[in-house]
Amino acid sequence: MNFETITYELNTDGYAVISLNRPDKMNAMTPQMRAEIPAALREALANGARAIVLTGTGKAFCSGQDLGDGGNAAHIDLERILRDEYNPMVKTIVDAPVPVIAAVNGAAAGAGANLALCADVVIAAKSAYFMEAFSRIGLIPDAGGTYFLPRLIGPAKAMGAALFAEKISAEEADRMGLIWEHVEDADFEAHWRARAAHLAQGPTEAYHRTKQALHASLNNTLEDQLNLEAREQGRAGKSRDFKEGVLAFLEKRRPQFEGR
Repeated sequence: MNFETITYELNTDGYAVISLNRPDKMNAMTPQMRAEIPAALREALANGARAIVLTGTGKAFCSGQDLGDGGNAAHIDLERILRDEYNPMVKTIVDAPVPVIAAVNGAAAGAGANLALCADVVIAAKSAYFMEAFSRIGLIPDAGGTYFLPRLIGPAKAMGAALFAEKISAEEADRMGLIWEHVEDADFEAHWRARAAHLAQGPTEAYHRTKQALHASLNNTLEDQLNLEAREQGRAGKSRDFKEGVLAFLEKRRPQFEGR
C-alpha cells in the first residue's frame, strides 16, 4: 500500500516501523494520517510483523490535530472526528495482537501525546516531552487521554497534567511512570530498534494474552482476575512456545519462539 503521510518499513528482524511523516508540520495529524496509521498497522500484521514501532520523522513525534487543516478550526465537528477517525485508530493500536512501541523522538503534544500513550511501551528520547495541551485551546484531553492518564500516573497527576497543560520532560515522564524509559538522544534509535527486535523474537502469543489480561485487570475484581489468569495461563501452557521455553531453559540455550 502506498502511504502519503507516513512511511512504512518491515524490518528483517521481524518488526514493522510506522513513521509519521509530516515533519514540516511537526507530524500534526490530518484525516488522511488518521486513516493511514491503522491501515499500516493492519498491513504490518498481515505481513507477519511480530512487533510494531510508531515514531515520528524530524524533530517531533506528533503535535496532535492539525488545526490548520480543513478550514475554520472553530467550526469543525470534533465529536464526529473523534468517533470516526481518532477512536478507531486508538482501538487498532490498543487491540493489536503484537507489542506496539511508541518511540517518541520529540514533542508529543495534545492527541499526539495520547497517541504515544496508547502504545504498549513508550520509549522517549531525552530531549522529547509530553504535553496535554488541550486546555490551552478550551478543550478536554481526547484520543484516550482521560482513560490512559489516570491509569498510568494516578488521578492527582493526571488532573494536573490536564488542567495546567505544561510540558512534561522525558526524564520526568519516566520518573512518574508515564512512560517505560527515556534514552539519550544519541542512543535513541539504536535502542528502540534493539527493543523492537527483542520483542519480535519473543513469544508473541504470550505477549498477546499478557496485554489482554493487563487491560482486563483495570475493571476486574481480584477474583475475576485470578480466574482470568488461570484460564489464560492454561491456554499459554498448551502452546509450542511454552514447550520451547522450558526446553531451552533446561538446555541452557536461547529459546527459538515461533510466536503467533
